[in-house]
Amino acid sequence: MTNPTAAALIARSNRLGADPKNTNYAGGNTSAKGTDTDPVTGEPVELMWVKGSGGDLGTLTEKGLAVLRLDRMRALVGVYPGVDREDEMVAAFDYILHGKGGAAPSIDTAMHGLVDAAHVDHLHPDSGIAIATAADGEELTAKIFGDKVVWVPWRRPGFQLGLDIAAIKEQNPQAVGTILGGHGITAWGDTSEEAEANSLWIIDTAAAYIAEHGKADPFGPVRDGFDALPENERRERAAALAATIRGIASTDKPMVGHFTDAPEVLDFLASEKAPALAALGTSCPDHFLRTKVKPLLLDLPATASLEEQIARLGELHEAYRADYQAYYDAHASAESPAIRGADPLIVLVPGVGMFSYGANKQTARVAGEFYVNAINVMRGAEALSTYAPISDAEKFRIEYWALEEAKLQRLPQPKTHQGRIAFVTGAASGIGKAIATRLAAEGACVVVADLDLDKARAAAAELGGTDVAIGVAANVADAAGVQAAIDATLLAFGGIDLVVNNAGLSLSKPLLETTEKDWDLQHDVMAKGSFLVAKAAAKALIEQKMGGDVIYISSKNSVFAGPNNIAYSATKADQAHQVRLLAVELGEHGIRVNGINPDGVVRGSGIFASGWGANRAATYGVDEKDLGQFYANRTILKREVVPENVADAVYVLTGPELSRTTGLHIPVDSGVAAAFLR
Repeated sequence: MTNPTAAALIARSNRLGADPKNTNYAGGNTSAKGTDTDPVTGEPVELMWVKGSGGDLGTLTEKGLAVLRLDRMRALVGVYPGVDREDEMVAAFDYILHGKGGAAPSIDTAMHGLVDAAHVDHLHPDSGIAIATAADGEELTAKIFGDKVVWVPWRRPGFQLGLDIAAIKEQNPQAVGTILGGHGITAWGDTSEEAEANSLWIIDTAAAYIAEHGKADPFGPVRDGFDALPENERRERAAALAATIRGIASTDKPMVGHFTDAPEVLDFLASEKAPALAALGTSCPDHFLRTKVKPLLLDLPATASLEEQIARLGELHEAYRADYQAYYDAHASAESPAIRGADPLIVLVPGVGMFSYGANKQTARVAGEFYVNAINVMRGAEALSTYAPISDAEKFRIEYWALEEAKLQRLPQPKTHQGRIAFVTGAASGIGKAIATRLAAEGACVVVADLDLDKARAAAAELGGTDVAIGVAANVADAAGVQAAIDATLLAFGGIDLVVNNAGLSLSKPLLETTEKDWDLQHDVMAKGSFLVAKAAAKALIEQKMGGDVIYISSKNSVFAGPNNIAYSATKADQAHQVRLLAVELGEHGIRVNGINPDGVVRGSGIFASGWGANRAATYGVDEKDLGQFYANRTILKREVVPENVADAVYVLTGPELSRTTGLHIPVDSGVAAAFLR
């Protein structure tokens, strides 16, 4: 980066965005005005650098800045057609960019460009929004800040709001910022350091005032039976409810989930005021765009039975959808975008916690974080006054804003497996790791399940952060261990869509050398293990009512009679028939069950590395290092099979192209005629 003004802006933005007390993820924006050299004239030119649309302050880089000509920004005032047509001004920003302009300018660009200050911060701190959403927010602003901070009545972000704040600053030279009704704060300064200090002063002063003068119990007393369950009980109940709730949230389109039982959430849900406050919904535009205008709140105590809670959630979901449709119908016009779905994005279960949803894990997690912000805002507003968010009509103007719709339309097309949650056993190495890697690359959230927890976590970390993959311990031969791994999946990502039974081992021995222990071990891990995983996963898949896929990594040996292989081949035949049986049984629930029959996958294989390779090489009379090529040479295609080839087959079987296929076994063996399926 060559321009020091822009460099200082990024540093300031990163500091502000790193602390959640200052603003939420991707919330707010910052700017700086300065000079640079015009490459055409060689003369100094006044520019403004401002965080672009959709960026995050905490992780902002130079690529995330929009760069605009200040003279042309100011000239827009002369062509402004008025508040009724202010949306047209967003298109005008394209004509004031400097060079390629960097990131797309956000709707708040006018606020930054028109305010006569070198540095401007617009943030969404919980403490500031608490004042902004209090019924007497204007009076509180004067009481808390004196004349250093000015109240701005609610106005939808845009060019007119920029003009309003510019006028306020001009009329109040002593002021360092504003409280934006129903929204957040804006602060400014002559230097980057001064703007940052003013922002932090507003945030910290509001927080201190709430702490000193606010009521001790702003949400009222705890309701009988609604307080938090003990940790183990609430996590167990959350896992038991997760599939049902994800199905509710995914009625219109598949969603990934996130669960939190943070103390702020549990305290709010236990309180007397929770039902009334939840019904009012959130206020800050960033909040309700991520969480919908209001959550679905279960109105049963934590002591209710699981069956009672599931039944009631279904009833509340029907009412929620009807209510959301009525909200849309009441405020939509002929020009409004089509309804985007009537399912909740936040589901609150007293005593248990909060389930939040989004198109991917990050979006789901952030939605939950935003609702925690909303709880903090409600707490602050109720501590000092009465929580009074903006009206549903104003919320609708934001939620179904043509500019917001245009932003959504600019999002990249989702990958084939986006929104799907995959559980892969034996995934810390070899075929399983290749499958997990491919599914993650195609947009799926992946649970790497393996007997070795450390290796599972390491393999998951290679795929990305916990928004992409997690590692869990899974002894597939142990029913309790399998259920714990499935529960961990449900709590991590909200549900499950795709199960790959890949865990396995092999003992290469002739009949007379195969012990009863050998036989039991092979069948416990693969035949019994696949059965246990399929059973535990199928329960969740059925409860979700979203269909799904179960894949068995069987083997060419399931149909081919090879030498010295009785225990392994017999259990692979068992797995192969489980595919057929479960395809018939689970098909009525939209769950497809298919199998893959690999052969000769030597490279990267944990089975071959653990002694199986040496035994098979001895059986065939070749050096172990040549075993892969030996297998390749005996095939029709004469090509070695590697783990990625099996992963490709899983991708195709679970993708959109074979959506009408179940009960199928696909050979991935380069062509072994003796193993052809008939």
